[in-house]
Amino acid sequence: MPDASRRSERSRSAILRAAVALLEEKEYADLTVEAIASRAGVGKQTIYRWWGGRGPVVLDALIDHLGPDGPPSLPDTGDLEGDLRLVLRAIVAELADRRLSATTRALTIETLSSDEFAERMRDRLLRPQLDTIKERLRAARAAGQVRDDVDLDHAVELLIGPAYHRWMMRTGPLTEGYADDMVDLALTALRPAAVRSGAAGGAADSP
Repeated sequence: MPDASRRSERSRSAILRAAVALLEEKEYADLTVEAIASRAGVGKQTIYRWWGGRGPVVLDALIDHLGPDGPPSLPDTGDLEGDLRLVLRAIVAELADRRLSATTRALTIETLSSDEFAERMRDRLLRPQLDTIKERLRAARAAGQVRDDVDLDHAVELLIGPAYHRWMMRTGPLTEGYADDMVDLALTALRPAAVRSGAAGGAADSP
């Protein structure tokens, strides 16, 4: 007798893979439940029954795409400024990408109408990515590059919040230069006074 649970898991995996593949081919606005079902080889009612609509299945597809271990750790080269510039440039580039941004914006809109969806997006998709930045800051604090009294959750918000605000409100361009400026401003607040003085002295001594 066929194992219904294994068959359901195969269908679920096929649906999530189909959603990711279609997102690479078309914009979120053009993605439909029918298209996902057709690519996965299942009936659209299966998707509606398990997820209820396009947004939740796309969210689960993105979560699944990260893998069981979540996002990789940030590089730790010992150069905190360089490492943070690398990650913030990547965030800004993703927000500036029209196709990727359209998906993120659509999912963000869905969080406004569903507390359950917002909680899942925050805890399963966003939080693991934010925690990689937090862990890099924790290592920097242990190395004396970040003040001991800094709340690391607040520090993460200080680093990435301005970029998301600019993206959401469309107040200006999202460029590498902007990302670098935000890192510089954040580190001015996060560094111990002695480190800030050393950095300022080094900048003043530069030709």
